[in-house]
Amino acid sequence: MDRASQIVLREWPPMKTPFADPHYREPPDRKSMHGRIVRDLGMRIVSGELQPGDRLPLEASLCADYDVSRPVLREATRVLVAKGLVMSRQRAGATVRPRSDWHLLDPDVLYWLIQSKPQGEFVETLLTVRRIFEPAAAALAAQVADDAALAGIAHAYDAMEAATTPEALLEPDLAFHRRIAEATGNDLLAYIGNMLSLALRESIKLSSRHPDTHALSLPRHKAILTALQHRDPLGARQATLVQLDETGGDLSAVLDELDPVSRGRGSAGPDIG
Repeated sequence: MDRASQIVLREWPPMKTPFADPHYREPPDRKSMHGRIVRDLGMRIVSGELQPGDRLPLEASLCADYDVSRPVLREATRVLVAKGLVMSRQRAGATVRPRSDWHLLDPDVLYWLIQSKPQGEFVETLLTVRRIFEPAAAALAAQVADDAALAGIAHAYDAMEAATTPEALLEPDLAFHRRIAEATGNDLLAYIGNMLSLALRESIKLSSRHPDTHALSLPRHKAILTALQHRDPLGARQATLVQLDETGGDLSAVLDELDPVSRGRGSAGPDIG
C-alpha cells in the first residue's frame, strides 16, 4: 500500500493499475508457504467462514496442515494483524476482529472481498462507494485541476476513443477515473481513487460484456471531460452521476443475462476474468 505515496499528479504513468493485472480474479501465484497461509486464512475470514470473535485454529493444527514451523506461521499471523483482520495476544492466540476494523483498501483484503462476494452484491457495494466518491471528486477537480492534470484526463479519454476492443478499453478507462481523483490535488483522494481501481477493474470487465459497451461508454465519459474542461463543478458532478446510474443499468442487464435465476439468491455467478 506504500505505493500510493509515490503518486505524481502531473506525470502520466502507463495506463496500468499497480496492484491488478488482466487475470485479476485468478488466484495470485504465491511462491512461499507463508503467502499461502496468509491467503487461505484471509479468505476464510473475509468469506465469513471465520466470524469476528472466532479464534484462528490452534498453532499446532495449522503447522501440521501446512507442514511449516511455528515461526513461519507466526509471521503469517503478523501479516493478518497488519491488515486489521485479526488481533493476536500472547497465550490467547489470534482472534478475528470486527469487520469495521478490516483494512478494506488493502490490496489483498480487497481481492479476497471480491472473490468471496456474489457478483451482484459486489457490484452494488462498489457502485454505492463510487456514487459517494466520484461525483464529489469530479466537482473538486473541475475547480482546482491545473492544465496538465486536465490534459492527462483528456489523454486517457483519447485512448478510450481509439480502443477497438473491450480489452483495449479497460486500461484507459481505469486511467480516466484515476486521473480525475489525482486532479483534485488532494493526496488522500488520489490514494482512494488509486485503490478503488482494483475493484473498478472488475466492474469494467463485467460491464464490457454488454454488446454496446464502447458506444455507451464514450459519450458518458466525454460529458464528464467536457464539464471538467469548462471548469463546471456542478456539470462535472451531474455528468458523473449520470455515468454511474447508466453503468449500473448496464451491469444489471449483464448480470441478468449471465444468471437470471439465481441473482436474487446469492449465487456467486460465473467467473468474469
